[in-house]
Amino acid sequence: MDMGFEKAGFEIVWTNENDVVFVKLHEAGITSWRKARGNGIKAEIFNKKSITEVSAEEIVEEAFPEGKPEDFGIIGGPPCQDFTINGKMKGFKGERGKLTIVFFDRILELKPTFFVMENVPGLTRRNSIKEHMNNLVRRVEKEYFVANKILNALDFGVPQFRERVFFIGIRKDKLDENVVNKSLGEWFPFPVNKKYSGAATKYKWAKTVPFGKKLKKPKELPLELCVESCLVSQREMNIIPNSKEYFNLYVEEKELKKICEGETNRPSFKRLHRFKYSPTACYGNNEVHLHPYKNRRLSVREALRIQGVEDSYVLPAELPLTKKFKMIGNGVPVPLAEAVANAVKDFIKVNKVI
Repeated sequence: MDMGFEKAGFEIVWTNENDVVFVKLHEAGITSWRKARGNGIKAEIFNKKSITEVSAEEIVEEAFPEGKPEDFGIIGGPPCQDFTINGKMKGFKGERGKLTIVFFDRILELKPTFFVMENVPGLTRRNSIKEHMNNLVRRVEKEYFVANKILNALDFGVPQFRERVFFIGIRKDKLDENVVNKSLGEWFPFPVNKKYSGAATKYKWAKTVPFGKKLKKPKELPLELCVESCLVSQREMNIIPNSKEYFNLYVEEKELKKICEGETNRPSFKRLHRFKYSPTACYGNNEVHLHPYKNRRLSVREALRIQGVEDSYVLPAELPLTKKFKMIGNGVPVPLAEAVANAVKDFIKVNKVI
């Protein structure tokens, strides 16, 4: 999310993460990426405590040492595992689910000009969770105009079917209410990429085939939406960082070869298809997707590419693979984050919010 907003022209002035390894990964990755872009500012996590232990006053002191400005925004994606089908389904009662409540608490305490929150679609689809989420939003709506929409990363040029809901809030005293009242549909113009919109049904995607079969790319498929565009070639292996980092397989090779290319409807050992998009990259318990035509799992670099992360983003080789894949799977695909960021920036400018 940070990378997308930085690409859109926003400045990140405060971040929070309490996992020691995630802190090191984030700082190293963003710093290397910034350096490649000509930005010499070293990335850092400004507060390493649990957000539940960080007061609004502490955030202001750390983020704005010269005084709280009139206009600023808050972006974030509270942990979603308690709202996912693959998680423990604890919802807002789970330790991670509670952090969504904390996110909105901090919004009301800090009163940013705008906020953006990203999470799994279950927040607005599952009835038991949806009702609680609506109550949280109603609290915030006393001071903010709030809109939400489910967006799919695939529709923004990312080779991954990844749906996420985005909540956008603009403080009411900063926006003419006529902008909201006069809108016939959504008052906030969520981004649309005309080139890729509806990609999941627009194209005739490749079908499942036996492992090891030689294939030609279907002419009508855009390669950039296919997993093939993310795979590291043999030539690149010794050149591009994080390319050789992947989990070893401890299942007999003959058994793994029985798993077809494109067989992603399995509970585990899902094998991607080179000429199709990846299902949601969620790498819990080291269950990283299998390479389409090689007898291994995806590498760290390949997983980063599937999330739309540029190769200039480099993670330290010595840090644990488990943490790397979890962090990658938790992220918002960069092109999707950038599209949302640009939509916010344009809306603020057009409506003279700032």
